[in-house]
Amino acid sequence: MTQKTGSSSDLGFLLDDLVHRLPHARNAVVLSADGLLMASSAGMSQDDGEHLSAVAAGIQSLAKGAGTRFGGGPVRQTIVEMQSAFLLVTVAGKGACLAVLAGEEADVGLIAYEMAMLVTSMGHHLTTPSRSEAAEEGRPA
Repeated sequence: MTQKTGSSSDLGFLLDDLVHRLPHARNAVVLSADGLLMASSAGMSQDDGEHLSAVAAGIQSLAKGAGTRFGGGPVRQTIVEMQSAFLLVTVAGKGACLAVLAGEEADVGLIAYEMAMLVTSMGHHLTTPSRSEAAEEGRPA
């Protein structure tokens, strides 16, 4: 996994800031479209970050399939409402997603807005090349 600019610690800092600014936000991850963890907020174990990344990629993939099949167009964001939590996943640059896990008291609209603002301002840092692009450039995918 490669980023155009910045490092996973830079992304981690941005995710920490996002989580700390949003009431009831618990954790955030940046992941590749195929579910690989690129960065996570502080306090999230590597195992949990990898699991959340895989889940978020699967959800985003299913939503993309529904959008294609039923003419809804490209998926911008998916929201999963659980009994005591929300999971929001949004496209974050070419080949990447941003996912935020928040408590049931969270203002989902505010979280969605802040995620969109982060992606808009930092999307170029969140881009990850596809496996075929990385192979063409001689980098491991």
